[in-house]
Amino acid sequence: MDKYIKAPITDEDAKSLRAGDYVYITGTIYTARDAAHLRMYEALDRQEQLPIEMAHNIIYYMGPSPAREGRPIGSAGPTTASRMDKYAPRLLDLGLKGMIGKGKRSEAVKEAIVRNGAVYFAAVGGAGALLSKSITASEVVAYDDLGTEAIRKLEVENFPVIVVIDSEGNNLYETAIKEFGEE
Repeated sequence: MDKYIKAPITDEDAKSLRAGDYVYITGTIYTARDAAHLRMYEALDRQEQLPIEMAHNIIYYMGPSPAREGRPIGSAGPTTASRMDKYAPRLLDLGLKGMIGKGKRSEAVKEAIVRNGAVYFAAVGGAGALLSKSITASEVVAYDDLGTEAIRKLEVENFPVIVVIDSEGNNLYETAIKEFGEE
């Protein structure tokens, strides 16, 4: 089923999404990859404030290529989400409502998604140039020294994703294997 949501995402929208839904996100999302997640984790350990608010926000695991002339961002394909698994439960417990990446997530992340009524989305790997067309603005907001791994604030319009793990713990990767058989 196709769904259109605004970001930041409300509790109601997060809970209405089901594994397998095609979702189009419009609004503000943030990017963060491995190095930025490590810095945020260390900041929390030091009891410091994070550079971005977690509550109701969506983090896209992505490091863009340089922008072409006239574009706000270059190719913007997803990063393998499991690389953030050791950090995700803590951020979800702080109110993070959505994550966008590619690939499977750990059981600890799935449990944190359910515990917090959040959602894990997949973006299509290999389609970074196409995905970048849904990004209307990009601004580095933290950790500029990390280059492509800096935290960016993105404005997106109808950014296409698929719900992989919904707020009830249904996992599209698991149900698809059962439905279509493992090759």
